[in-house]
Amino acid sequence: MDGVGSIQVNHWRKTNLQYRLVIKLKYDENNVSMFNKIKESIGGKVVISKAKEYKYIVWVVDDRKKILNIIDVFNKYPPITFRLNAQLLFMKNCLVNNNIDMYFEKRKDKYISENIWNPKLNCDYFNEWLSGFIEAEGCFCIRQNKNHSFSISQKNENVLVEYIKKYFEIQTKVRNVGKDVWLLETYRKSTLLNVIKHCDNYPLLGQKMVSFDKFIKEIFKL
Repeated sequence: MDGVGSIQVNHWRKTNLQYRLVIKLKYDENNVSMFNKIKESIGGKVVISKAKEYKYIVWVVDDRKKILNIIDVFNKYPPITFRLNAQLLFMKNCLVNNNIDMYFEKRKDKYISENIWNPKLNCDYFNEWLSGFIEAEGCFCIRQNKNHSFSISQKNENVLVEYIKKYFEIQTKVRNVGKDVWLLETYRKSTLLNVIKHCDNYPLLGQKMVSFDKFIKEIFKL
């Protein structure tokens, strides 16, 4: 959710509010399996797009009662990014008030400033959270020149990406690659082994798991 998920509050013809939780990924059998596990665990439905140009899969919850149940999960395991925390707080306020006028007055609040948010990076579920974040935003790159790399990035999350750098003991600098997107990338085998160890202990579940398995084989050829 913190990587590519979205907590949405919309309106229908300015008369009533609609609530949705969404995660959208590229269509892949492993992503289908992962989304079905999420569905079995906390609910929602899995929808596969039929677009020819870009086939994708979506996990979505649009039932208000089910959303309230999932918010209890967020209360126990709060999001870490500025973006998702702002969206969650806005949804909670809308659910309490369920007022269309308040929605239009306050909807800018879901773009909370990073300057007033203090992410809890040392939470006791960070390891599991990080594997989910890698599933969404990580990249295991295999190159013909054997200069293989792992990278991860996020917009407006310099503090978070720096924390991930420290966690994996990566030496390279976090780079701002434009429009407030912060990128962490490493080629050094010792730190790649740290990433591999983490993903062995806290396994990936979707398409990124396949990418990771191929990556391991290439790394251990070196």
